[in-house]
Amino acid sequence: MENKIQLYQVELELTSDDDQQLRSLTDRIREETSGSTGWQKLGKLLLKIGQFNKAEELYNVLLEQTSDEGEKAHYYSQLSHVVIHQTDVVV
Repeated sequence: MENKIQLYQVELELTSDDDQQLRSLTDRIREETSGSTGWQKLGKLLLKIGQFNKAEELYNVLLEQTSDEGEKAHYYSQLSHVVIHQTDVVV
């Protein structure tokens, strides 16, 4: 990814294990970002929240790091979604 340094401040709050609202949100995110690796889940989440440039950066890095043709096919497919959203192409 680019060498831009970005800093995020996050305020964390403890919750109980039986927080139903948090559990529902977590389950929903897991359903919508299913993938075999954490990086694939992150890519899907970035697409879902409209962070297309970040998703594009991630998928390009993942493409450079893999030699597996199946993974490459997946990343190219995801990059096509990025291009569609960036150019407002109707499919």
